[in-house]
Amino acid sequence: MRADHRQGAAADALFEVRRPSGVAVPLVLDSPHSGTWYPEDFAPCQPPERYRRAEDMYVDALFSAAPDLGCPLFAARFARIYCDVNRAPDDLAPDALADPDGLTLAPSAKARLGKGVIWTATPPDGAPLLARKLARAEYEARLARFWHPYHAALADLLAEARARTGAAYHLDLHSMQPVANSMHEDATGSRRPDIVLSDREGTSCGPDFLAAAHAALCDLGFDIAINDPFKGAEILRRHGDPRGGVHSLQVEVNRALYMDVETYEKTADFDATRDRLTRFVARMRDWVAAR
Repeated sequence: MRADHRQGAAADALFEVRRPSGVAVPLVLDSPHSGTWYPEDFAPCQPPERYRRAEDMYVDALFSAAPDLGCPLFAARFARIYCDVNRAPDDLAPDALADPDGLTLAPSAKARLGKGVIWTATPPDGAPLLARKLARAEYEARLARFWHPYHAALADLLAEARARTGAAYHLDLHSMQPVANSMHEDATGSRRPDIVLSDREGTSCGPDFLAAAHAALCDLGFDIAINDPFKGAEILRRHGDPRGGVHSLQVEVNRALYMDVETYEKTADFDATRDRLTRFVARMRDWVAAR
C-alpha cells in the first residue's frame, strides 16, 4: 500500500502546479483527488486500508507527462475525504456537524451517501468514517484553508491560459472503481467502462472539445462512455464556461487499468496505461494548439 501521509510534510504545500518548461498551450489539467496527505486533525474511526479507497490513487502519476507536452498539471496534496473540492461548499448533511444551527446547507444525493464536501462514510459499504461530529468552526476552517484556495488557484491557471488565445481548455482528472458499490449512485454491481467523459450534459464545454477527446481515446483503444454514470460535479460547474471561453471536461479512468483496487498497488499494466494516456494528452494538446 502507498505510504499513509497523515503526518506528512505537506502542510506547507496544499497543492502543486507542475508547469511546462517549454512553450505552453492553453490546456490545463487538474487532479483534485489524488492527494495523500491527511492533516493531523483528521479523526477517522476506520483504518487507512479502508478510508484510502476514496483516493484517486496515481491519477497525477498517470498524467505526469503533461508538463513535458506543454500543459500545466495542477494537483491537490490533501486527501479528498478531508475536504472534497469537487463538491459545493454547502454540500454537507447537517447531522455531520455538532452545531449546525445557523448554517444554510444544501446536501446533495452524494452528501446523503456520506461523500459531501467533507466525507462522513467509508467506501465501499458506507460505514461511519469519523470518530466524532465536526464543530462548525472546523468545517468552516477546512473550506477557508483548502476548498477556496484550490478553486482560486485553478481559476487563476485557467485565466492565465485564456489570456493567451481567448480560450482555455481544461481536463479535470479522476479515477473510478471498476464496479459500483453501495456508495455510488449507479446500481451496485454495475461494471464501468475504461473511461467516462463528462460535460454536465453539454454545459461545461463545447461539443467539439468533447468530440475530440472521445475520438482520441477511442483511437487509443479505450472503451468510452459519456455522462454515464458521471455527469461532472462542482469543478466543472464552477469553472466550465464555454460561452466565456473556458471549456472543462471531466475524465474518469477505470482503476482496473492500472492498479489493484484491494491492495492499492500498481499493476503490470500501469506503464502501458500511462503511455496511452500520455498519447491522449498529446493529441488534445495538438487539437488545442490548432484552434
